[in-house]
Amino acid sequence: MNKVILIGRLTRDPELRMTQSGIASTNFSIAVQRNYTNQNGERDADFINCVAWRRQAENISKYCSKGSQVAVEGRIQTRSYDAEDGNKRYVTEVIADNVTFLGSKNGNTTIQDESQNMNQNELPQTDISDDPFKDFGEEVVLSDDDLPF
Repeated sequence: MNKVILIGRLTRDPELRMTQSGIASTNFSIAVQRNYTNQNGERDADFINCVAWRRQAENISKYCSKGSQVAVEGRIQTRSYDAEDGNKRYVTEVIADNVTFLGSKNGNTTIQDESQNMNQNELPQTDISDDPFKDFGEEVVLSDDDLPF
């Protein structure tokens, strides 16, 4: 099984590209902190290259920038290519199947909705004293004898 789940921050702005057949792809790198501290008491980070395709790539390019926090779910892939100097290069990267936007670089996790231009902290509030099931019919009364346990 080849599955990886990472949470980290983008180390640079995503690069959106189109293939010759018009399929969008974006390359981005995330910094993922390690669970332990080094000898100086600091947490080191790993910098992991990721690739997303199609609509996912367009959304990452549009809504994320350097410092944005994301969760990436995908698979590890290795590939090779011949560099301009004639040497063969090997690349290991995460092919992102699902990317969830967790927050921005300044820690403010509000995301503007394009259609309403409203941030998530201003969603309409509901009164919890109002019964949400009041229009669903008559009350069902059960006795202890009706319960199977």
